[in-house]
Amino acid sequence: MRRNKIGNSTVGTTELSFGAAGIGNLFTPVDPAAARAAVDAAWEAGIRYFDTAPHYGLGLSERRLGEALRERPRDAYVISSKVGRLLEPGPGEGDDLAHGFAVPADRHRVWDFSADGVRRSIEDSLVRLGTDRIDIAYLHDPDDHADDAFRHGYPALEQLRSEGVVGAIGAGMNQTAMLTRFLRDTDADVVLCAGRCTLLDRSALDALLPEAQARGRSVVVGGVFNSGLLADPRPGAPYDYGAAPAGVLDRALRMKDVCGRRGVPLRAAALQFPRRQPAVASVLVGTRSAAEVRDAAEMLRLDIPEALWDELAELGEG
Repeated sequence: MRRNKIGNSTVGTTELSFGAAGIGNLFTPVDPAAARAAVDAAWEAGIRYFDTAPHYGLGLSERRLGEALRERPRDAYVISSKVGRLLEPGPGEGDDLAHGFAVPADRHRVWDFSADGVRRSIEDSLVRLGTDRIDIAYLHDPDDHADDAFRHGYPALEQLRSEGVVGAIGAGMNQTAMLTRFLRDTDADVVLCAGRCTLLDRSALDALLPEAQARGRSVVVGGVFNSGLLADPRPGAPYDYGAAPAGVLDRALRMKDVCGRRGVPLRAAALQFPRRQPAVASVLVGTRSAAEVRDAAEMLRLDIPEALWDELAELGEG
C-alpha cells in the first residue's frame, strides 16, 4: 500500500488508515476478539497507520489497539492519538452512551488544553498503548477552547515534538476554519479533517486543502461516509451524527444511482474522493470488524472512471 510523508516530518502514513473509535465500543459493544481481528485484518491489508484517542471508549480504544499491535515491529507502523480530554476517575455507575460509547462510566472526561494537561495526556496514552512514543499527536476538538489550544496546547505539542516524544503534531476537528488557522499560524505538520472532504461536503476544498498544499503540510481525511449516509443511503441513515435532511438524502441517493450505472459502489467513490487532493496523505476509515476493514481495502483498489467524478461533482454542488 502506498505511503505518504506527513508534512516536513519523518513520519510516513499509508494511504488508508485504521480509525479505532469503533473498537472502543462506539455506539455498541465490540467483542474483544472481534476488535483484535479487525486490527489483524488491517495489518494483513497493508494498513500501517492506526488512529485512536483517550475519548474513544474512555481509553478502551487505546488499550485494545496497543494490545493488538504489541507484537508487531514498532518501526513498521504509525500510531496517532489526541490530547485535550483528560480521563479522571468517575462514579463507576451507568454507561458512557451519552458520549457515544458503550462502556462503563468508570471515568469522566475533563477538557484540558494546558501545557501540563497536554503532557499528562500523552503520558497516560503511552501507558494505555504500551508504547514508547506516539507518532502523531492531535489537539482533539478544540472548537470551544481556541485560546487555550493556540496559547498553551499547541506550544506544548511543539515541545514534545522537539523532545522526540511525538513525531508530528497538529489538530483534529470536524470544521475547516480553525484547521486552516492552524496551518497558517503554527508549524503544525498535519491536520485531521473529519466530514468536510466528502462527496456531500466539499468545504475543505475551499481554503483548507489549498493552504495545506501551498505550505507543504498534510491533511488526513476522516468521516468520508458522513457518519454512514454515503456508505448506505436510505431513509433514516445518519448524516454527521444526526438524521440526514431530505435534500441531502436525495443527493446521496442520486449519487448512488450514478455510481450504480457505472458499476461502482458509492462507498468506493466516497472513500477514494479525498485521494484526488494532493495534500491528502491518508484516508481514515473507522472500522469495527475484519469484514469492514477488508471491504475498505477492496474499495480503495477499485478503478473508477474519470467521467464518474465529473457526474458526482455536479451532484456535490447541490
